[in-house]
Amino acid sequence: MADSTLFGRDTELAAVDALIDALPERGSALLMHGAPGIGKSALLEHAVTHARKSGCTVLRTSGVQAETHLPFAGLHQLTHTLTDRVARLPRAQADALLGAFGMAEPSASASAPQFFLIALATLSLLGEASADAPVLLVVDDAQWLDTPTLDVLGFIARRVGAEPLALLLALRGDRAAWPGASGVPELSLGPLEQAAADALLDARNPGLDPGVRRLVTEMSAGNPLALIELPTALSANPVPAEPLLSLVLPLTARLERAFASRLTDLPSDARDVLLIAAADDGGALNEVLAAASAHTGTEVSARSLEPAIAAGLVRVDAFRIGFTHPLVRSAVLGAVPLADRLAAHSTLARTLDGQPDRQAWHRAAAIGRPDESVARQLDQVAVRARGRGAPVVALTALERATALSEAPSGKVARLLGAAELALELGRTEHASILAQQTEPLRLGVLERARLILLRERLELHVAASPARLHLLITTAERAGEAGDPRLALQLLRTAAQRCWWSDPGRELRERVVAAAERLPVPDLHPDLVYTLAAATPVEGAATVLDRLERVERQGGYDVLAAATLGTAATMVNAYDHATGFLRHAATGLRGQGRLGMLAQTLVSLAFSAVHTVDWKTGLPAVAEALRLVDENSQARWLSGARIAKAQFAALHGDLETARAVIGEAERQILAVANPSNLAFIQITRGLIGLAAGNHAEAFDCVWRVFDPSDPAYHPFLQTIAIAELAEAATGDEQRATAKAALERLDKTAGASQAQLVRVNLAFARALLAEEEQAEQHFRSALDLDMSRAPFARARLMLAYGSWLRRRRRVMEARTPLRIARESLAALGVESWCERARQELRAAGEGSTRESRTDWDLLTPQELQIAQLAADGLTNKEIGQQLYLSPRTIGAHLYRIFPKLGITSRGQLREKLDAN
Repeated sequence: MADSTLFGRDTELAAVDALIDALPERGSALLMHGAPGIGKSALLEHAVTHARKSGCTVLRTSGVQAETHLPFAGLHQLTHTLTDRVARLPRAQADALLGAFGMAEPSASASAPQFFLIALATLSLLGEASADAPVLLVVDDAQWLDTPTLDVLGFIARRVGAEPLALLLALRGDRAAWPGASGVPELSLGPLEQAAADALLDARNPGLDPGVRRLVTEMSAGNPLALIELPTALSANPVPAEPLLSLVLPLTARLERAFASRLTDLPSDARDVLLIAAADDGGALNEVLAAASAHTGTEVSARSLEPAIAAGLVRVDAFRIGFTHPLVRSAVLGAVPLADRLAAHSTLARTLDGQPDRQAWHRAAAIGRPDESVARQLDQVAVRARGRGAPVVALTALERATALSEAPSGKVARLLGAAELALELGRTEHASILAQQTEPLRLGVLERARLILLRERLELHVAASPARLHLLITTAERAGEAGDPRLALQLLRTAAQRCWWSDPGRELRERVVAAAERLPVPDLHPDLVYTLAAATPVEGAATVLDRLERVERQGGYDVLAAATLGTAATMVNAYDHATGFLRHAATGLRGQGRLGMLAQTLVSLAFSAVHTVDWKTGLPAVAEALRLVDENSQARWLSGARIAKAQFAALHGDLETARAVIGEAERQILAVANPSNLAFIQITRGLIGLAAGNHAEAFDCVWRVFDPSDPAYHPFLQTIAIAELAEAATGDEQRATAKAALERLDKTAGASQAQLVRVNLAFARALLAEEEQAEQHFRSALDLDMSRAPFARARLMLAYGSWLRRRRRVMEARTPLRIARESLAALGVESWCERARQELRAAGEGSTRESRTDWDLLTPQELQIAQLAADGLTNKEIGQQLYLSPRTIGAHLYRIFPKLGITSRGQLREKLDAN
């Protein structure tokens, strides 16, 4: 469709023009989709012309079906003209991007670049270019782009709003081929209306025979490419007999056969070159001609392509050859026997010297039987793909290698590796299918252990039966005996995690610990500490705390260890220890681009911040976690982020938000329920009930965590829930029930060294004590170290002051109530603070409502950006941390300054410190 006139596309043209015209002020993305030949490419050409006339830089790429296995091939084609700017990027980003393009070899000690670091580097590179002129990214045939490139484009599409950067992407079919950008506006192209179809026919084929015109109109079904191409085929074959252009065929097949009909008139050397070009995954003209010469045994020059160019089948310049439409490539491949296609791939494999990955793929495509040597080549392709940050391509290579395996042991190793990689990528159904293929094969001890571990990770939502735990323990013991303690510890860590989610009984939990302690690993190994914490969070808490403190003193732990240790600390309710580990982990994971694990870490950090009512840490953590779990499709962690958000909202007195968010979390959890999730939900509902002053509702919710017959029963979370249960217990029956629960907890957790556990138990003892013992318990509780539990201390002061006032010891009551009011006001815990004011007024002392803090005026993301800016980070450095563009950071600061009543970055620290 070389003609510049587009018939019947006024609405679509307006949408494209609007996207480009808005570029100097704001960026956006638009997804176009529709059937082959419907006019997507013509609209893209219009966009390119309009953008260049508007002074934009245009960067283009197009998916090619043969290139889907080449990692970041599309991204490199899109950005290759900007390579000279890569040196301006931060070192980590530049290294990641060059490594992705195969332009730099990672050092032997370097880990593979994470996808998000590559994506951020691309966004930064485009930001550099857009500083000179607005940038339009144009992507055609996106359904055939390599998956890593598509994922990067999805990352960019979600972040272009503040940049003079637009993305226009076209793909065949519906938007399902680009799941990474669900929120991007879309434009669905349908068939032309009859008037537009007639106008196109008149413009491109004037004087067409009336009979042929009727056939074209009927067969084209309003498809512009069909309206242009079918007249030629039908004029040569007025009666459309099978198998050329039968009306029974789908439109795509008719078009392919229309193109194939032109091939028969080409000289043999032209057809040979087209076959090589169709099988090729590069498109370089010299490469195609060299392979065609080797294929035919005679020298083939570019002159051989002139008939194909004249027939409108290919476009050729000094460097590249490309088909005028993807259906031409399909037609070329479909017009030759299978043996010829295999021979074309074989020739390419022989001629692609110095390109081992492409050679391996062509060797694999050229062979129709198992071949261990080709399978081993694909193994190396997978290794290199992972090293370049393209695990999806590595997975494809492993699966193809599996199909080509001759040795049974090689097939087992490849299947297991592919299944583990699929699980790592979040493709659980795919991983399950691969695991099923492994089951009937002959497996060794360690291979069987890997399969069992894989199965366990695939079925985490399934209840942990004693038989299942016995299998994990036994398998771990065998793996250890077979010389793989790392694998054994992973199995036991998984078993311990299941124990924490749903208590199988002390005997089994202690078996997990005993098996882990026998392994030849250091006693401070993060996975071992995690296993002890998850399996025996009450009985083994002292040991876990001792090891956490030793690690804290020694330091030197890496990012992944910090994440594991922080989570272990939360499992024994040692949130005061967890925060330091989790902050360290979050910072490091951001720097490495491990945003999937970062999201999990942020959820744990948010829960820690809830218990210390650390808004400045917790609110940004929740907001960032919610954004990341949505971006990474981490449904399991989305519920945790929502629970933390609901708890913060309840503490702040925003009960409408708290109820709405916890409702969302509960609906999600019910689909994949486990007791720990349900317990967190009920504890949160209890907190909401207390904040609303509805003690009966709060008690009913929290009691579910203590009731063995309830699905939300969770013995390891009772030490957290006991404070809410005690505060909610108002009637005699409720107090007696809560007191009995407290007595049971005292027997199991009374000696715990975890600060929060000790404080919560002491708080509950004071609130539930008999009249003559209550004051002693209050004073004992107040003697505890609560330096890292300010909310618990303030609640205790409020409860003590209220107890004194109700006993008409008004003068004594005022001091703890005053302390409670001031502490709760400083913490921003509105509902409890209002209760303290009421109690003070009842004690004869006036109390006014405090004004809102400055940070309270900011959204959680704005607060996070303000904190980083106050620490002296530039917009670019903040963007690197949060995986946003510098312009987006600038836009946020533009809104932050007026909210805080300031005019410069230098005033931020003073404002935030004052609150």
